[in-house]
Amino acid sequence: METERKRAVVLLSGGLDSATVLAIARSEGYELHALSFSYGQRHIVELDAARRVTAAIGVADHRIAKIDLRVFGGSALTGDFAVPKGRGTEEMSHGIPITYVPARNTIFLSFALAWAEVLASSDIFIGVNALDYSGYPDCRPEFIVAFEKMANLATKAGVEGRQALRVHTPLIALTKAEIIRRGIELGVDYGLTSSCYDPSASGEPCGECDSCLLRRKGFRENGIEDPVEYGKSGF
Repeated sequence: METERKRAVVLLSGGLDSATVLAIARSEGYELHALSFSYGQRHIVELDAARRVTAAIGVADHRIAKIDLRVFGGSALTGDFAVPKGRGTEEMSHGIPITYVPARNTIFLSFALAWAEVLASSDIFIGVNALDYSGYPDCRPEFIVAFEKMANLATKAGVEGRQALRVHTPLIALTKAEIIRRGIELGVDYGLTSSCYDPSASGEPCGECDSCLLRRKGFRENGIEDPVEYGKSGF
């Protein structure tokens, strides 16, 4: 008799990190339920990438939740602020950049928690990273620990003892180069992904925002070419 696979909700932006996490969850035997967001982001092309990634990796279900964080603004990704370009890794390591979207991961994880309860799932995967990242407070291990504790107090399933939620963060202690290496081992096609904060109207990555620079650095450190094509402003 075939044992029913455990279900996992995987937060999927369509970027390099979340695609890797989706592949990791698959390799661990989970039935995949991918959750993406249309939240008013300027880089909405990432949702096309999320669809490509789910088609390639294979999921039981892919939902796109529509919320509008532009009503709050406060970020270059949801408001009328310029996306920083050409910053060095030293500059990226200090302070919280304007591309931080207030409380975004808290909001996304809350949606994932709701879906996990409906699915009778105790597992959420998220691609946060505390090494090669741009200083976002909601990518830190202590945030994940605090959210997980809160989540187990917040649901009917948790209170009734039917759910002991775990937030999986398999990339949290990896460099971008190590993430890419792991993804390649799992067969991730990074040419399907989109990481840029400020892509062109046709979806070409700029090559100069923090996300593009960290991505390109990771491929360079692995001695391989990034399979995506960058716009003319990229270098």
